Amino acid sequence: MADQKKAYLYGISAVLLWSTVASAFKISLRYMASCELLLFSSLTSLLVLAGVLFVQGRLRQALFSSPQEYGRSLKLGFLNPFLYYLMVFKAYELLPAQEAQPINYTWAITLTLLAIPLLKQKITLKEIAAVVVSYCGVFVISTRGAVFAPHISSPAGVALALASTVIWALYWIFNTRDSRDPVVGLFLNFVCGVPLVFLYCLIFIGLRLPPCRGLLGAMYSGVFEMGITYVLWLSALRESENAARVSNLIFLSPFLSLLFIHFLVGERIYSSTYVGLLLIMAGLGIQHLRKRPVEQLQ
Repeated sequence: MADQKKAYLYGISAVLLWSTVASAFKISLRYMASCELLLFSSLTSLLVLAGVLFVQGRLRQALFSSPQEYGRSLKLGFLNPFLYYLMVFKAYELLPAQEAQPINYTWAITLTLLAIPLLKQKITLKEIAAVVVSYCGVFVISTRGAVFAPHISSPAGVALALASTVIWALYWIFNTRDSRDPVVGLFLNFVCGVPLVFLYCLIFIGLRLPPCRGLLGAMYSGVFEMGITYVLWLSALRESENAARVSNLIFLSPFLSLLFIHFLVGERIYSSTYVGLLLIMAGLGIQHLRKRPVEQLQ
């Protein structure tokens, strides 16, 4: 039976926690490389998800999944956590958090674009408008408002942030074909993805124990970006009488995130960031005026 009050409690908790992780990423990257942040945060997420399944009495069942399920998770785990977060954390390393974070929110627009060739969906004029408005926001943020004399401080960082939205959108499109319980599926994806991260670190930078502050930030990121917050969000959707009531809460997250970035990371938030973020959110709002099956993932 749906419990809307409980749904809002779970949803608001998830949004508040997700709003802090951009700051945690940036602070952690002061003490460790981006791939090290991925290694220790994904290990933490794996342990958190294992703990959730253990409490639910489903850990053994998840671990003894079929070879076909492990094969599916190897493919999905390559996308997330390995490739997606490798790009995201490198983007945060190269860009101010106030630029990397809003650009990352355009993944929902990327999802719509990829659904055209991959899911054979047609794009509407309303969705074209959403794409144009959102990417205008990306341009404003990337150029810090100098739209008539554009200069991008880190083209590589912007490219990685945009490329990560493609990986995330692909992950969710492929995930639509996965009939497993979401938490079990995510856990197995991490089981298969974490060794890839380990090998990447071993080959490219070697293995070391980062400073304590970096480790704490990575653990925080693992718990609240990839772990328990995901479970809270699923619980909110499950308890809600109408999923749209909860899913609309996610629009609060990027604005709350800017507050944390300012006060915790110490970045002075540019006026262009607010303008660009408003354009991105406006594009997402236009897109949500007409939902299609793929958009239920957003």
